[in-house]
Amino acid sequence: MSELARIGVAIDSDLLARFDQLINGRGYTNRSEAFRDLIRDELVQKAWESSDTEVVGTVTLVYDHHVRMLSEKLTDLQHDHHKNILSTLHVHLDHDNCLEVLIVKGKAGAVQRIADALISTRGVKHGQLTLTTTGAGL
Repeated sequence: MSELARIGVAIDSDLLARFDQLINGRGYTNRSEAFRDLIRDELVQKAWESSDTEVVGTVTLVYDHHVRMLSEKLTDLQHDHHKNILSTLHVHLDHDNCLEVLIVKGKAGAVQRIADALISTRGVKHGQLTLTTTGAGL
């Protein structure tokens, strides 16, 4: 970890009170760590804008397993991108619906394309890509 630097921030007292409520509710013990996390989050999001940035994340899918050939299509897509898909979790939600969570890693552009292909597959009711950093550079 590098040397700490101190900064001063001028902020409206009402906004600060709301921020304090927010961070207390999330379990932060001090403002500094909350500010650091906000800054890191913005830096990570900015990095995703480059399709060459290495990212990790999850693709979450909810789908009706009765849709003809859907399970096979999703499995085929996953096999097509096996180098970027590290692991999957499959959960039977009820008689009709399944939840699948895929852990993905790779260049942001490639991971986005994989997620788009899975989420847009006919029969997928809902899908979400959540990205984060590999931790390098933070």
